[in-house]
Amino acid sequence: MTASFHDGSLLQPPLAQDMIALNPAFGTRFMLFVDTEEEFDWNAPFSRIGHGVTALDGMARGQAYFAAAGVKPVYVTDYPVVESDSAAAMMGQWLSDGAADIGAHLHPWVNPPHVEDVNAPNSYVGFLPEEVERAKLEALCARIEARFGQRPVAYRAGRYGVGPNSARLLEVAGFRLDSSVRSRFDYSHQHGPDFSGLPQNPYWAGPTRSLVELPLSTAFTGLLRGGGERLYRAAQTMGPLAGALSRARMLSRVPLTPEGVPAQEAIAAIDALIEEGVRVLNFSFHSPTLAPGHTPYVRNERDRADFYGWWDRVLNHLALRGVAAASLNELLAAVPMRVEACQAA
Repeated sequence: MTASFHDGSLLQPPLAQDMIALNPAFGTRFMLFVDTEEEFDWNAPFSRIGHGVTALDGMARGQAYFAAAGVKPVYVTDYPVVESDSAAAMMGQWLSDGAADIGAHLHPWVNPPHVEDVNAPNSYVGFLPEEVERAKLEALCARIEARFGQRPVAYRAGRYGVGPNSARLLEVAGFRLDSSVRSRFDYSHQHGPDFSGLPQNPYWAGPTRSLVELPLSTAFTGLLRGGGERLYRAAQTMGPLAGALSRARMLSRVPLTPEGVPAQEAIAAIDALIEEGVRVLNFSFHSPTLAPGHTPYVRNERDRADFYGWWDRVLNHLALRGVAAASLNELLAAVPMRVEACQAA
């Protein structure tokens, strides 16, 4: 594939020259993106009603924990949360204090304009008509700017739902970083994007290559991890083989999240990613997980204690490996200017 045929789509592997060589002084770091969204029934059909923004005490406790640990989260935030006066005031204070960054997170079914049918295929904003995706994105950006005094520069599509027009629309809207690509996952069987074969390290995206793509981090662990994505996908086609390999600790796919991933597996994934040469370990979870009863991952107080225990273990291991936290600004400062831009200047 040549540059003339690659429009910087987030659904295609980047060109070799689009891979970003971060400043060596940046080292190997980690970041935390929190998908900051309304609470809703994860087992029910998508709906524009029947949701709430009530997990504020849990969010405040989580922010205090991460601030004490020296972590500056990026709260990619969706429309219902921005609409909440209480949530906006609380998060605005974090932003003012320099303790957190606010990005954008788009759930199309609760984000105006409400012009599309609400169903599973339409839950991926990137696969809506271009003019609808553009209008929803602008409505969210304008509301965030009104609430926090600045437009967001970091984005993650709800359900990782970027599509063929997303990178271009994000560039035009002024975003500098996207973190929607969930490398090594394929959602095409449920109407979503296929991120098979996409990198773990950051790269330039968008038609003008002004958008940094920072993929979510996922490792292959186990004795057969050297077979990578190709072996994992082959095993998936062989019925119970994939499960058997995982149980035998031969080959597992492990995303960096406390949601459904035991701490010991996350630690193994950290080590595997460092061995691969991944420069930015990108952790994530959903904000309703910070309060019991809103997600399958934290159903009660014991689960919440386990959630923080997970972070205690993972943060300790990161410190032992010499992997420090990075803020959004620190990452962007470590991204060199593109050679093409230098030559044009």
